[in-house]
Amino acid sequence: MEIVLALIGLIAGAGVGIGGLLYYQNRQGNNLRVLAEDEARRLTEQAANDAQQTVSEANDKAKQLVDEATESMTRRRRELDREDERLQRRRDDLDKRYERLEQREQNQNKRQSRLDKQQAELQKLQTEHQEELQRIAAMTTDEARAELMEMVEHEARNDMARIIRQVEAEANEEADNRAREVISVAVQRLASEHVSEIAVSVVPLPSDEMKGRIIGRNGRNIRAFELATGVDVVVDDTPEAITISSFDPVRREVAKRSMAKLVGDGRIHPARIEKLVEDARAEVEQVVREEGEAAAYQAGVPGLHPEIIKLIGRLKFRYSYGQNMHGHSIETAHIAGMIAAELGADVLIAKSGGLLHDIGKAIDHEVEGTHALLGAEFIKRYGVGAKIVNCVASHHHEVEQECVEAYIVEAADAISGARPGARRESLESYIRRVKTLEEIATSFEGVEQSYALQAGREVRIIVRPDSIDDLAALRLSRDIAKKIEETMQYPGQIKVQVIRETRAVEYAR
Repeated sequence: MEIVLALIGLIAGAGVGIGGLLYYQNRQGNNLRVLAEDEARRLTEQAANDAQQTVSEANDKAKQLVDEATESMTRRRRELDREDERLQRRRDDLDKRYERLEQREQNQNKRQSRLDKQQAELQKLQTEHQEELQRIAAMTTDEARAELMEMVEHEARNDMARIIRQVEAEANEEADNRAREVISVAVQRLASEHVSEIAVSVVPLPSDEMKGRIIGRNGRNIRAFELATGVDVVVDDTPEAITISSFDPVRREVAKRSMAKLVGDGRIHPARIEKLVEDARAEVEQVVREEGEAAAYQAGVPGLHPEIIKLIGRLKFRYSYGQNMHGHSIETAHIAGMIAAELGADVLIAKSGGLLHDIGKAIDHEVEGTHALLGAEFIKRYGVGAKIVNCVASHHHEVEQECVEAYIVEAADAISGARPGARRESLESYIRRVKTLEEIATSFEGVEQSYALQAGREVRIIVRPDSIDDLAALRLSRDIAKKIEETMQYPGQIKVQVIRETRAVEYAR
């Protein structure tokens, strides 16, 4: 019973608790709904305020943009109005200018009409005047023009020849004085000896019995020697001597040294010949290097490539008209340097051009071409300056001279080669050169006789006085000299002297 009462009490207490809990939850829900409604109302009011503020700002911005656009359009309209006014003024100016041009054109047409009328009247008067002159002079216009032109041409030629003679006299006087001073300074500071050699070498023998040993059994020794050296050995009736001939001076020198050693040693057979030829070739190569270095040192030209030095040394065995090219190159370098110093040119370029100007002669027997162009191409290959290359290439006028040092090198080369005793030439070439001089002189009209004098350094020409006057003689000398320069090669210079004289002969009986 007690237990039942207890249970009933527990159930009643639980009901009261559940009812209180439900009441509390309902009350809490009402509070939350009120808060939510308040928050919603607040948010709605705030959103309305924000929207009203945004609309207000947008209206203000739109109004500002409209005001700015209105102001810009107003400003642009004013500018367009001003531009329109300016264009209108220019249009008015152009209209006025066009009217003035039309007026000027009308005036010009009137003036041209008057000028045409006056021109026609003048032409008519000139025709009448010309007809009257022809009637008085008894010759046509063409005849008068031809006679006038002939008279003017004759006077112009006389004046031209007279002026040429005067200018040449003044130029020659000034140039002679200056050239005499420069060349005398250069030549008096340099004096060198020249030894003339021919294109063959002679090896002395102790006896004529040595000739047979050189030839050998069935000619085997001389054949082996010629094969090893590339030269021709001439064994003739010359007592106690044999001749070595070759177009290559270096080969000839190697052969000469080898033959001298063979003769001195006495043991002559093919194996010994090959050994001594190799030794002589090494000696000559050493001499070539030493002579090249010595030439560069004496000329004062440093920094040359070893191949160029070697080629300069080969000139030690090269001769032209009997003049040694090694000594000629050194002498030309000295003369060119002295002239350049006197004239204020580049001394080093002049010396280098003088030393290298004939370097092509060391290889001209091996390669086709002139020695000037061959030498220029060779030194250009080893980095020599453009001015020095031009000095080498142009010293015989095969290319255009581009610097003053090129002219100096040409002059120095002529001075070194044209000095008395510096060069010689064979009798056949001398006779041919002299004969060519006389033939060139006699090929001109009016020449009666011509004579080559002073070993071909002067040609004296006698003209017919009835065909050549004094001024024509001056022109004739210039024409002959120019033709000699164009058609001949010669050392130094050739004097062309034209003589015109009138002789009156009468006999008293």
